[in-house]
Amino acid sequence: MRPASDVAFSASVKSEQEKRGSRSHYARMEERGGWPDRIMPDLEQLIGSVRSFYLGTASAAGQPYIQHRGGPPGFLRVLDATTLGFADYRGNRQYITLGNLAENPRAFIFLMDYAQRLRIKLWGSARVVEGDAALLSRLSEVAGGAPERCILFHVDAWDRNCPQHIPHLLPAEDVERTIGALEAKVVELEARLRGEAHAGSGP
Repeated sequence: MRPASDVAFSASVKSEQEKRGSRSHYARMEERGGWPDRIMPDLEQLIGSVRSFYLGTASAAGQPYIQHRGGPPGFLRVLDATTLGFADYRGNRQYITLGNLAENPRAFIFLMDYAQRLRIKLWGSARVVEGDAALLSRLSEVAGGAPERCILFHVDAWDRNCPQHIPHLLPAEDVERTIGALEAKVVELEARLRGEAHAGSGP
């Protein structure tokens, strides 16, 4: 059986690995089964926390396209061990992703967690689901609003990259929440110190 990592490691890729000295490392990985092809609990936890991701598709002619998707944590949902889903909202009405998927189901999801300095790559296929009210309700209950359709992503393989060169960035709302808590603590301590100074100045 071919390892799941062959979804990315084509004959041309393996030739480059051989030429550049990394083929033996990945060959050993392939002997152990290659990349995972199911969503494990640690990956599910990360997916449930992301606020954005990038969805890659391509036309039948191979012209690539990447679209950013964002929302509150949980807007990208794990539906089962091999399926992700999200609600699709109205945007600029170019419909490039929908057009690509209509003729080429191959797709790619790129997750970047700057706070944890972690990136996840998922290879698979995607399909557009329209007219499924139950699924639409399930996938939009976190994000809110009025989605037009759903997109389901079937995972063929995924890989976790090392944190090298990933800048350590924090979401603005998390920083604002932390600063707000610190400011409230400062106000509390200043009030306490004024109270203690007032009490110490008595007769």
